Amino acid sequence: MKISKKCQYALKAVFELAWRDQGEPIRTYEIAEAQRISPRFMEIILNELKHGGFVESRRGNEGGYMLARDVRDLTVREVIEYIEGPISLAQNSDDTASIGNEAFTELWQEVNNAVGKVCESKSFADLVEFELAKRDKCALNYSI
Repeated sequence: MKISKKCQYALKAVFELAWRDQGEPIRTYEIAEAQRISPRFMEIILNELKHGGFVESRRGNEGGYMLARDVRDLTVREVIEYIEGPISLAQNSDDTASIGNEAFTELWQEVNNAVGKVCESKSFADLVEFELAKRDKCALNYSI
């Protein structure tokens, strides 16, 4: 499984909303600009995420998008599986007569489970905390 650009952009959109999570809606163009994604494509992605229950929208001058759920409860796996379907890096072979088929079936299942567990264990709050820690670590100290 290769994560599509659409899915990567959906993850970035949710991340941007989590990053700015202050209970106020954020306009589509602001999300698109911050993540360097076409505003038109961002609108399509946000609309899809809205239908999935990940984001809410508000109309009007103060409108925009915001997370529909607590950032700590929203996992990377949920977004990936909503956009792409079940996480699966390798397909099971249809050739049940070949030697090694059972072994490889088991191997690919373990790989899929491991990737799924990693994505399930990462909330968007975790990603925001990681980003903040990395930025703090890389911040220059100009004290004299």
